[in-house]
Amino acid sequence: MGTAPEKLATAADLLTGTEFNAARVRELFRLTADVKARPDRYRTALAGRYLALIFEKPSLRTRVTFEVGIQSMGGGSIFLDHTGTRLGQRESIKDVAKNLERWVQAIVARVFEQKALEELAAHASIPVINALSELYHPCQALADFFTLEERFGNLQGLTLAYVGDGNNVCHSLLLAGARVGANVRVATPAGHEPDAAIVAEALRVARETCAKIEILRAAEEAVAGAQAVYTDVWASMGQEQEAAQREKLFAPYQVNEALMAQAAPEGVFLHCLPAHRGLEVTDAVMDAPSSVVYDQAENRLHVQKAILLTLLV
Repeated sequence: MGTAPEKLATAADLLTGTEFNAARVRELFRLTADVKARPDRYRTALAGRYLALIFEKPSLRTRVTFEVGIQSMGGGSIFLDHTGTRLGQRESIKDVAKNLERWVQAIVARVFEQKALEELAAHASIPVINALSELYHPCQALADFFTLEERFGNLQGLTLAYVGDGNNVCHSLLLAGARVGANVRVATPAGHEPDAAIVAEALRVARETCAKIEILRAAEEAVAGAQAVYTDVWASMGQEQEAAQREKLFAPYQVNEALMAQAAPEGVFLHCLPAHRGLEVTDAVMDAPSSVVYDQAENRLHVQKAILLTLLV
């Protein structure tokens, strides 16, 4: 699948989630809570600041929340549609970065390859924010754990079970979970485990925060007693040709009422969306009172506003 990046971003970037240590995540969540509770306080906080949004992949939540987020704080955004032409094809990524840094105050990029983000960050003097790559989805994972903190009050010792493909969302849940002191259990079919280097980084941080990281095979083992059950699509963007094969392989990992019944009585269901109802999750679970998928989606806005404030102010 890949390896952890050789070059980590500076503290001014958010490329992998490893740039934020446990203390900085706590500060981010405190700011997020304030931004959500008192949005008027931040109405002009980013006045005169502009984002360049570079998207190689389509988006609903990510684009809307970043555009609304910056505009609600007095700034603006420029959308650069790269769904037809990959970043670096028309001109070098270096030249894109060098141009954009003269006009805007940050770059938000949703890309197929993590190395494109790394190259942007290497050549741009302004913050670069990962809005999704094949290896990481840090904004999503931060919003997920903020949502769980709202629900349960405390993340230390909380257990999140992720079942399905060991993909970018899974990677970021491991990294963020370790930082907030949550226990993260991952259950995947053989050959679809999360990247070993990323698991090793999560384990390293978990030793410092007293979190527990487990990589398992059976969905039932992961979900047993968990306060949060999480899944994602079985075939990510770019893997559509594998969809039929993956449906058979991942069928035992469907989150349905029987699987959710093995979670804690207060357990909640999470999904980063979009969801393929009837595949990785059933309608009954998606639409149940225990589903917090739309809370997650809302909190993308508030967490990303806090990220912009942290990196741009």
